[in-house]
Amino acid sequence: MDYIKEKLITIGRPKAEIVKKLQKEHGDKVVQEVTMGQVLSGMKGVVSLLTCTSKLDPDEGIRFRGYSIPELREKLPKLHEDGEPLPEGLFYLMLLGELPTTEDVNFISESWARRAQNIPQHAFDVINALPKSAHPMIQFNSAILAMSTESHFRRAYLAGADKKDYWDPMYEGVMDLISRLPIIAAYIYRRVFYDEKHIEMDPSLDWAGNLAHMMGYDSEEVRRMMRLYMVIHADHEGGNVSAHATHLVGSALSNPYYSFSAGMNGLAGPLHGMANQNVMHWLQRLMDELGTHDPSTEQVREYAKATLDSGRVIPGYGHAVLRKTDPRFAVQLDFANKYLPEATLIKLVKKVYDVVPGLLEETGKVKNPWPNVDAISGSLLSSYGITEYPVYTMLFGVSRALGVLTQLIWDRLYGLPIERPKSQNLDWFKEKAGFNH
Repeated sequence: MDYIKEKLITIGRPKAEIVKKLQKEHGDKVVQEVTMGQVLSGMKGVVSLLTCTSKLDPDEGIRFRGYSIPELREKLPKLHEDGEPLPEGLFYLMLLGELPTTEDVNFISESWARRAQNIPQHAFDVINALPKSAHPMIQFNSAILAMSTESHFRRAYLAGADKKDYWDPMYEGVMDLISRLPIIAAYIYRRVFYDEKHIEMDPSLDWAGNLAHMMGYDSEEVRRMMRLYMVIHADHEGGNVSAHATHLVGSALSNPYYSFSAGMNGLAGPLHGMANQNVMHWLQRLMDELGTHDPSTEQVREYAKATLDSGRVIPGYGHAVLRKTDPRFAVQLDFANKYLPEATLIKLVKKVYDVVPGLLEETGKVKNPWPNVDAISGSLLSSYGITEYPVYTMLFGVSRALGVLTQLIWDRLYGLPIERPKSQNLDWFKEKAGFNH
């Protein structure tokens, strides 16, 4: 057993006992009143999940194990002093709840590089059997499911493993799956957009750096950007669609491939991870219709107002929980101001940021008029030459694996049961509301 697994079980077993004690001795304690409005509006704000990897505060933004994104940029190990934190370090933090050392990050990076070299050929065969016109998320998810033939968890379950030990094969499967996602994503990218001219992984590179390399971008600046992208998209508390779907399917004791595939099906929705593509289409239409790549602030204001007046939304603005500018937007803007201050799309994003929150506030209908992560992420990728919008959600998915799969390990450590909420028909709700019409 490697030392990270030993640490994990040393930390996890006592916490699992606490969960059992809470269930047994305090299971009848009422922790929250739920309104009909919360039920009928998507259960927003209803506490119904146990998660440990991150917490989303409406006013402070996301914190990973208590650390804000600016703190992660400062405290997580980097390859270079002026670089961005390594995603391997965030994985370690979310898994164990403590900041990693450089040695810890190197251990994970080397483990992922080793595991990534054992992808079954049939995963690539499945991708190649699909038309190149199939959305990258279709190809990505198909490959994820194809790799489930390698599931440690499935083999252990069929062999009669003790329930308290389910975390172990889950850990092994999660490590395998995360290690292989950059190769799968880069393979799809090069297949669809670069005439199948694939680039082999470089085992000496870090996880995110290798993704950039295999996609065909070998400058240190692109690798630096990819590390940041992978860190800030990694997790967003347990209740968002991709995290919840992964947890829900995992609660049926599905293996990590099945569970993550479910999360990726959710991420592919336009109200979740596909929103970054919608932002880019809106920005492109703005430039096309105005006939310029450098519109004035007033032109941007009028175009945004016309969008709202027509009953459409401005993609990238608003969030179900946050009530301030998404820190993930802010950190990408800081990165862009440092390395790409004159990039066309970055200048446009800043003009949109200057006018849209005010316009949304004027409508009196928007609780949160501020930008979310999608308002800039595609523009940052595009400014570095990654201009193929359909791959943006897939890259989001590679990153999201870090958080949702870490939580899946903890679900098995806690011994959480299958998720099965209660539902009622419309007549029940009408009766409760005294609605007699």
